[in-house]
Amino acid sequence: MPGSPSVHVRPSGAQFELRRGSQVATVVEVGGGLRAYDVGNRAVLDGYGPDEICSAGRGQVLMPWPNRIEGGAYRFEGAELQLPLTEAANANAIHGLVRWSNWTPSAVTESSLRVSLRLHPQPGYPFTLDLSLDYALTGDGLEVVATATNLGARPCPFGYGQHPYLTVGTQSVDALELTIPARKVFVSNARGIPGPPISVAGRAEDFQVPRVLGSGVLDTAFTGLIRDSRDRAWVRLRNPADDTRVGLWMDGSCDFVQVFSGDTLPSPRRRRGLAVEPMTCAPNAFRSGLGLRVLQAGETTVTRWGIEPG
Repeated sequence: MPGSPSVHVRPSGAQFELRRGSQVATVVEVGGGLRAYDVGNRAVLDGYGPDEICSAGRGQVLMPWPNRIEGGAYRFEGAELQLPLTEAANANAIHGLVRWSNWTPSAVTESSLRVSLRLHPQPGYPFTLDLSLDYALTGDGLEVVATATNLGARPCPFGYGQHPYLTVGTQSVDALELTIPARKVFVSNARGIPGPPISVAGRAEDFQVPRVLGSGVLDTAFTGLIRDSRDRAWVRLRNPADDTRVGLWMDGSCDFVQVFSGDTLPSPRRRRGLAVEPMTCAPNAFRSGLGLRVLQAGETTVTRWGIEPG
């Protein structure tokens, strides 16, 4: 209507800022993802700006499956199902169905927030889920709790992942020391679809002992994770020049992690941050079954992970 005031809606929707001491994290309405996380004047995530659309999956929530499903086609309980091919170049379905949905905030405090979404049946995924993410700033860092409940009358396939890019403030990840506590790696074909996991021993993907990434290229899934006394597996990034560190931990529900060095991204984003994606199942799990969860009617599953700056 002529004369009406203009309304500026940000590409990622409403912005929900959490604060605790020097920590500041921003969760967004669109996708329910994590746009930014800073400690003092240091960015812990290579995120995106408040007036940018999310690119390259930055901080996005990957449900009801992470990573790729070959051809978007799978069989479940005798039915042949076909998902939209959201990775058109490789004719795959990628990263679930909720990345561009509007999530609803609740349980808001200064340092914590819950965002929720009801995922209704749709072509290729005829199931109903209640989904929520609880974000909280603690004395150690950021903690995320992801919950999914099957509201349908029959079982459904499910996997969860999330897609933050870690940074220690450098313009490139090349000189950084990387630790991935994984005994096995998946080798993928040109479409990003992996074969069975194999040992990392003697391979370029072996980061069980910390070493500099250099020019190494990673868009790689790992499993066989080595855990600490709290059942947490840690992927760590360190700048040897000043000992700046960041670590991402995953609880026992995540026995898979994808690590992406950003080589396919355009400048200036290329190789600027390292995507570390905790996952409850392997890539292509709707077809392979590896790590796939089958939620019975009314069943709930919970996953915890977090980021600690060092």
